[in-house]
Formats: sequence, structure tokens, C-alpha cells
Amino acid sequence: MHYYVDVIKRYADFSGRARRQEYWMFVLVSLPIMVVLIAIDFMLGSYPVIFWIYNIAVFLPTLGLSVRRLHDTGRSGWWYLVGLIPFVGWIGLIVLMAIEGDAGPNGYGPSPKQLQA
Repeated sequence: MHYYVDVIKRYADFSGRARRQEYWMFVLVSLPIMVVLIAIDFMLGSYPVIFWIYNIAVFLPTLGLSVRRLHDTGRSGWWYLVGLIPFVGWIGLIVLMAIEGDAGPNGYGPSPKQLQA
């Protein structure tokens, strides 16, 4: 749970690097929250109001985390736009988020793995 809260605290931080674990733990917590909010929306008859309020609230933290994750692999945050390519963009983006980051320091900072070790 602290991964989720840490990402929210760094909501507009686009510098530095983020480990795979930090990214995927945030996704793992965020997806069930969205499912529950969709269910609440349907029960209240307000779909998709609450769902979109949540998505707007976590847009910047998610974008910042994604950029930091791309930095960990040595790529610019502009690579996030790969997700806009029709049909295959999101697959490519998932692959980029799943590959291991650079072992040592890169142009975006020291390795977050070495900082936590």
C-alpha cells in the first residue's frame, strides 16, 4: 500500500527513476479501486461520474510514475506516447514498463535498486 501512497505524494514529479515494483504495485492497487468505483457508480446510477473523478485525480501521479519508469529503462518520458499508436501502442507500452531498468546510473539518475539496497 505504501507504493500507492508514495506515488500520490510525488504526484507531479517527472524526474528521477521508478522501479518496476513501484510501477506494478501502483497498478495492482489502482485497478481494484477502479473496479469498485465502477460498481458503486452502477449501483448509484451515476456511471461514469465517480470513476472519472478518480481517473482525473490520479492522472498526474500515474503520468509522473510512468515517465519515471521509462527513465529507469534509459528512455525519455516522450516514449509514453507510444501508447497512442492504434492497436499495438498499449502492448508496446506494457512491454516498456515490464522490462528491467538500467543496472547502474543513467542520464536520469542513480539506480533506484541500488538506493534501496
